[in-house]
Amino acid sequence: MIPVVLSISSALLLALSFSSFNLWLFAWCGFIPLFIALENKSLRGAFTVAFFCGIIFWGLAIYWLVHVTLLGQIILILYLAVYFGLFGCVVYFSRFFSANNRLFFLPASWVLLEYLRSYLFTGFPWALIGLSQYTILPIIQIADITGAWGVCFLVVLVNAAFYLFLRKHSGVKILFIPILGLFLSLGYGLIRLNYQASECNRQEQLKISVVQGNIPQDLKWDKRAAAFIQERYRQLTSAAAVDEPVLIIWPEASVPGLWGRDDAEFRQVFSLAGQLGTHLLVGAVSYYNQNYFNSALLINQQGSVAATYNKLHLVPFGEYIPLKNIFPFLETIAPIGDIQPGKNYTIFRQPANFGVLICFEDLFPELSREFIKRGAKFLVNITNDAWYKEGSAPYQHFSASVFRSVENRVYLVRAANTGISGFIDPAGRILGVVSNARSKEIFVQGYRSQNICLATVKPTIYNRYGDFFVVFCFLLDACVIIYFLRRRGISTRR
Repeated sequence: MIPVVLSISSALLLALSFSSFNLWLFAWCGFIPLFIALENKSLRGAFTVAFFCGIIFWGLAIYWLVHVTLLGQIILILYLAVYFGLFGCVVYFSRFFSANNRLFFLPASWVLLEYLRSYLFTGFPWALIGLSQYTILPIIQIADITGAWGVCFLVVLVNAAFYLFLRKHSGVKILFIPILGLFLSLGYGLIRLNYQASECNRQEQLKISVVQGNIPQDLKWDKRAAAFIQERYRQLTSAAAVDEPVLIIWPEASVPGLWGRDDAEFRQVFSLAGQLGTHLLVGAVSYYNQNYFNSALLINQQGSVAATYNKLHLVPFGEYIPLKNIFPFLETIAPIGDIQPGKNYTIFRQPANFGVLICFEDLFPELSREFIKRGAKFLVNITNDAWYKEGSAPYQHFSASVFRSVENRVYLVRAANTGISGFIDPAGRILGVVSNARSKEIFVQGYRSQNICLATVKPTIYNRYGDFFVVFCFLLDACVIIYFLRRRGISTRR
């Protein structure tokens, strides 16, 4: 019974660190009950206890997915819990190592498992433990070197050190390494924050507006609601235009029609851009060559399409159905199907070079890195989180955008149908979001305008070299294992 209670405690602490209450501090101690629960367990027992913890954690973390698909939610929770189970096996094997080796082996292994989860079977890099710290600016600045993985490592390192100290596996000296790590990270973070605060004054600035339509999901594709949706966006866009922005951004799939088929709906949008004399970026579902695409259209000041980007990384069981030819029953758990992936990293050239991330593409750092490498001076994320109703999902999603800004040291502009829509600077500061008079940020309509700066600095270490820190974690684990095997071999020969 005690291991069950401890597992639930860990799951609850970790899940709360990703909640809309912003209880980020819980992540720094959330693993400790799980570590205690795994003591004296067999390999199978360790997997089972940690797997159970994973089920509770993911059930709490992605509870909102039930609004989309109950069967898909259950399958996803069970799959994601396997990574917790594997971590339980890691903890089991680590008991044979010295305390100092365990201190590094545990966080490095967690990073490797989260990396595997982020890319295996198209990947699900949601709720990486480091993302829970997205509002703690001094800590997350190291992401321009290590990506989010460095923050993940640091969080688990602190958990491991306090566990080893509290359970008397080591003396107080075991706390020196995490304290040093925190000191160096915070020192670097404060230096970067001070530098970024004054940097924008020397860069070219643009004024951009984001529009948050707050269109209910059950109305978005209802033909009877098309006129209502168009009028909502027309009013908000006209109000935003008073601020004289050079670019106004609508969310993902905001136009109630198919680009390439419903021309009347798009003529209204083109006409609006021409009347206001501004660039307009809109999300739309496109149809051409017998295929559907999730697209972003840039409409110029003359009211014509200047460029189009088709989403590259699609949502499995949301926009396409993996292996549906082999397992036809999978179609029953997908709310949408048969969207085709794009093929090109489109850089929009007006009013300045920028790249667009559609929906959960902001979860995948390699996409942002590639846009910046190809010349983007800032990033835009357009999304629609209305599927998930009110809850923690918009905040969990927003945290990824903060890290993409820091990793590449660029501004990121975000337009979400129901929120969170706003502006993030290169240090991860949230400059402003759309909200109502009661400061509510989600499921409200509105717009916000903000000056942003165009990136002129050299590429960051992370932008240039990518996930080298994951390789470092792999080598670190390998060194610990080799050292253990060599020591064991020496002891056996004696």
